[in-house]
Amino acid sequence: MTKKKNNVFRIASIFTACLLAAFSADTAGAREMTEFPRVKLQSLDKATARTMTFEANVGDTLKFGPLYIKVQTCKKSSPIDEPESAAFLQIWEVTPEKTSEWVFSGWMFASSPGLSSMDHPIYDVWVLDCLEEATQTDDLSDAQKEADQNADEASEENKAEKPESDLLE
Repeated sequence: MTKKKNNVFRIASIFTACLLAAFSADTAGAREMTEFPRVKLQSLDKATARTMTFEANVGDTLKFGPLYIKVQTCKKSSPIDEPESAAFLQIWEVTPEKTSEWVFSGWMFASSPGLSSMDHPIYDVWVLDCLEEATQTDDLSDAQKEADQNADEASEENKAEKPESDLLE
C-alpha cells in the first residue's frame, strides 16, 4: 500500500511540475503591446488590381469603395520583442440598395495577414503597421480624396448607416 501511495504522489508531483512549466512558458512568451494612435493599412481592389496605402487615426472611420473601415485600436510589440503590429478593425459594406452588411470585425495582424483576414469577393484590407504620427506615404491622390469626399456627402444624404449591432464604442 505504501508503494501505491508513493506512485500516486510521484505521478501527482510530475503532473503538477508539468502544469507549472507549461504555465511559466506561456507567461514568459507573452508580449507587452503598446497602443499607438494611428494605423497604416493597405487595400486591394481585385477588380481593377489597384492597391492603396493609407493611414487613419484610432477611432476614425474610413471609406474605401463601398466599404467603411472603423479603427478601434492599434497595438505594437516593444522593439526588443519579435516585431508585431495588430489592429482591431470593424468593416462593413453599404450595398447599392443602401443596406449595411458586416464584412469583418476582429483583430488583423501585420505579420500574418492570412490569420484573420477579411472575406470579400472584390476588396482586401490588411494592416501594415501602427504609427506614432502621420507620415506622407498616403497613396490617395487629391482626385481620389475629392471623389471619396463626394461619395461621403452622397451617403450622408441617403442616410446609409453602419450596422448598429455589435459595434464597440
